[in-house]
Amino acid sequence: MFTGIVQGVGQIIDIVDKDKLRTYKVKLPYQLTKNIEIGASIANDGCCLTVTGFDDDVVTFDIMEETLTLTTLGDKRVNDFVNIERSAKYGEEIGGHVMSGHISCTATIVDLQKTTTNCEMTLQLPKKFMKYILYKGFIGIDGASLTVGQVKEDSFAIHLIPETLAITTLDAKKVGDKVNIEIDSQTQAIVDTVERVLAAREQ
Repeated sequence: MFTGIVQGVGQIIDIVDKDKLRTYKVKLPYQLTKNIEIGASIANDGCCLTVTGFDDDVVTFDIMEETLTLTTLGDKRVNDFVNIERSAKYGEEIGGHVMSGHISCTATIVDLQKTTTNCEMTLQLPKKFMKYILYKGFIGIDGASLTVGQVKEDSFAIHLIPETLAITTLDAKKVGDKVNIEIDSQTQAIVDTVERVLAAREQ
């Protein structure tokens, strides 16, 4: 389980691609290396990955074909950066919203409007996921818990404060880039349940 509060940015320092499997190494901020164990879960750009090895501040992850296809991790290259969050611990404050680290899809950035105090990012989603995007609802974008702004037929906006831009990789994004999306599970459950109830009434 994760909270969507990005704790730091890691740099990919090595990638080995094999048949239907990618192994990569990420250099973590040192403060995030405490008590790392093989088998631990760490979110990379919002995607829950399992630690398969570690040496000091360098952590190794194996990424399966389905994850490579569904997320942006298949497009990463050596020296790229990823948002990092260690798994949440019971009893600690949840500052964002509960997230599983299971990516629903990717979205494409179609517009960016930046000022000195604000960044408005507009993202286009596959149409089948738009029913889960609600004004003022939660969404996970590259592992960051964010609030949905204006919603249109096939896109939605988010507003990023300077602090979010400073501690995540989102400040480096540009129009045309893709980001990982995790739909809020509670929103998805409610929408799907209402759809099933309405469909049953129509029968």
